[in-house]
Amino acid sequence: MAPSRFTERLTRDNAAVVLVDHQVGLYSGVRDIPLAELKHNVVALTKAARVLDLPLIVTTTASDSMWGPLIPELTDALPADLRVIDRSTVNAWDDDRVAGAIRATGRKKLIIAGISTEVCLAFPAISATAEGFDAYAAVDASGTFWQAKREIGLLRMQQAGVIPIDYSSAVVEILADNADPLAGDVYGALDMPFAVLVGQLAAAYDKN
Repeated sequence: MAPSRFTERLTRDNAAVVLVDHQVGLYSGVRDIPLAELKHNVVALTKAARVLDLPLIVTTTASDSMWGPLIPELTDALPADLRVIDRSTVNAWDDDRVAGAIRATGRKKLIIAGISTEVCLAFPAISATAEGFDAYAAVDASGTFWQAKREIGLLRMQQAGVIPIDYSSAVVEILADNADPLAGDVYGALDMPFAVLVGQLAAAYDKN
């Protein structure tokens, strides 16, 4: 297989994380994924991105008038000095501050999650792809209002060349080596139940 953007790996040097509209009002309508699971996944992605020192771009839309602030769990996981970009455009990419912040990272590969999947995730992912970025749709850190919208959004993104991924696979691809000194912190941030079990088993074997 010839190398392509579909086979090129995510790394600490080429990836950034973009979080679009993880707001309390929008979360209230999510029906395609349990809310606790969705919150867990986006927070875990955020925490792991910080461990790996990945750029984070976070945006809301109409936070004062329509959809409310970021969910508090995500706010708590973000750096205290990170500026959330509040915008009016439906497509986050259409706001020059958002697109400019993404371009300014110098990163080619964008791990994007949004509420809702077929709009807040799909629209900027498709626009970024059209501009030459490699957009990765973090499907399990995104959500929408019924299953058909999820399915149509995923189909449309794939037709446009957006790459579907789950939050933990994106992160462990970037980690690359379990011998990395940051591996323990990365897996701790991801907070995957089976990873916790593996860690407990490893600790038990060490004692023996």
